[in-house]
Amino acid sequence: MTDIRKLVEDNHRITLYVITIEVDNFNISDSVNGWSNKSVVTEFILLGLSSSRELQLFLFFMFSVFYGAAVLGNILIILTVITDSHLHSPMYFLLSNLSFIDVCQATFATPKMIADFLNDHKTITFQGCMSQIFFLHVFGGSEMVLLVAMAYDRYIAICKPLHYMTIMSRRVCTVLVGISWAIGILHSASHLAFTVDLPFCGPNKVDNFFCDLPLVIKLACLDTYILEVLVLTNSGLLSLICFLLLLISYTIILATVHRQASGGTSKALSTLSAHITVVVLFFGPLIFIYIWPFESFPIDKFISVFFTVFTPLLNPIIYTLRNKDVKEAMRKLRNRHVGSKQIF
Repeated sequence: MTDIRKLVEDNHRITLYVITIEVDNFNISDSVNGWSNKSVVTEFILLGLSSSRELQLFLFFMFSVFYGAAVLGNILIILTVITDSHLHSPMYFLLSNLSFIDVCQATFATPKMIADFLNDHKTITFQGCMSQIFFLHVFGGSEMVLLVAMAYDRYIAICKPLHYMTIMSRRVCTVLVGISWAIGILHSASHLAFTVDLPFCGPNKVDNFFCDLPLVIKLACLDTYILEVLVLTNSGLLSLICFLLLLISYTIILATVHRQASGGTSKALSTLSAHITVVVLFFGPLIFIYIWPFESFPIDKFISVFFTVFTPLLNPIIYTLRNKDVKEAMRKLRNRHVGSKQIF
């Protein structure tokens, strides 16, 4: 009888040991798979610009007009440069590429923002959120580098006019545009490489109208301090290098014109005012962003709107209103279009 009781107790201990091992294996599997056995975020909620229904309707009509004007204005510049042979020069080739980037920058998030003004539940899928982050940094990085290329073009035109067409050949311009896109893509891919694999297991509310990288990173279920430093270093370094190159270029141009001609400073400012204005409007908000990159302020949404809506709208206005050649070419394009309508 004692032997039977001992055998039962031994079997009981073995059963408990097996159950303990199975539970431990389950926990180990859970820890190995990270967040696979926990709730995983499949969509993000965009809080947008306002919760007021009346204000959202007003913003719907306002941003629809701004978006339409930005896209049409930049497309008009592209068509004007393509169709008018007088504008087949390096400066206007780079300007048309800037307009193309502005069309892309205005389109990656603004149409969804406009549509969300009519929706009570503003959501975006995880894949859509990552796509917005990718395209934002592709177009932003490409535009920064392209602005440097445009400053280099003005430097050659003003400081070395006799060698301008030799240095700024079609091949060189194409290479400069290709480099701007390549840097933009590499810059964005370096951000997305670690963002995609972050564990998002709970909070999914983004306090903006699109997926902004710093806001999305802070939703991850881990300590994001190192990632924040990497983002700041990556974006800040690219912005700082481009800004310094622009500053050096325009300083040399102004000094050269001032030294070579009487009243040269005002003439240089008149020639370069469009470029300088665009640079100030583009890099001015960036300075504020990188002073407090991961702190949330009410003005952050205004800066986001400025980058995605107003900057693509202001660029064609700045470059056309102060450029007689572009305005004349647009007038010819309009007259040609009106004349063809009258024939039919």
